[in-house]
Amino acid sequence: MSSILSIQKVVKRYAQHTALNGVSLEIPTGSVFGLLGPNGAGKTSLIRIITQITAPDEGKILFNGMPLSTLHINEMGYLPEERGLYKKMEIGEQAVYLAKLKGLNSNEANKQLKYWFEKFEIQSWWNKKVEDLSKGMAQKVQFIITILHQPKFIILDEPFTGFDPINAELIKNELLELKKSGTTIVLSTHRMESVEELCTHIALINKSNVILEGDIHQVKNSNRSHTYEIKYKGNVISFTTALWSGYELISNASMGEINIAKVKLLHGNNTNQLLQTLLPHVEIESFTELIPSMSDIFIKTIEQSSSIK
Repeated sequence: MSSILSIQKVVKRYAQHTALNGVSLEIPTGSVFGLLGPNGAGKTSLIRIITQITAPDEGKILFNGMPLSTLHINEMGYLPEERGLYKKMEIGEQAVYLAKLKGLNSNEANKQLKYWFEKFEIQSWWNKKVEDLSKGMAQKVQFIITILHQPKFIILDEPFTGFDPINAELIKNELLELKKSGTTIVLSTHRMESVEELCTHIALINKSNVILEGDIHQVKNSNRSHTYEIKYKGNVISFTTALWSGYELISNASMGEINIAKVKLLHGNNTNQLLQTLLPHVEIESFTELIPSMSDIFIKTIEQSSSIK
């Protein structure tokens, strides 16, 4: 898969602090790329370099194979975590003005804004001022302004902040539509459920370094613990005794007629062998692998990285 953005050994320092320590990343074209990490990890510094608010001290960034330059600014959309609308300005007037800064003429800007305001059912907001809107309402407007010029590369920094569940779902669906159209999206968020739902690739930054990256399915697969939840009917002691060797019984609880156990495979044993071991003794109701969530992987990887250092 080709990369729309190639980040190569980027270093950024502020006085005595190194914000990015030789960071290298490939962001595939058409991906939803989760840029993850705890506060202060270096994510914001990297975003500011990509959007050309600041420049790297070392390293380089290629955009579609070309050195990143001011020529690429209008090919990007950026929704910062700290929103940037003018509070005293009318929404419609402000939206047209910002659209023009992105290269649209008045007719194009008004046409696109009419489409999006109708789609989001906010036509009545046109003559309102930003200061009259709630945080979520203002967020909707800024999202529209971010994507209005139809950029093929978008950076969204905590885009769901301030949204109720209905509007969060609305924005999520729009992002999926953008992805379907071939738009590359960089999503910086602490909401791991959004990462699970939207992202195709992730990079985890901690203390200025990339400590995990890749296709999200491969990342989850490589973090499997080979642990299974088994619901069964039968004698708990018989179940426990059957697992005498080759397996680790993590928990085994009786829930009335149904018992629930968590079992980890050991010594290269597989699921077929586990079932063959249990079936003579109990009746299996369900058998489910416990796949680690992105939140689990995030915490585990950060803890491992911190313990090494």
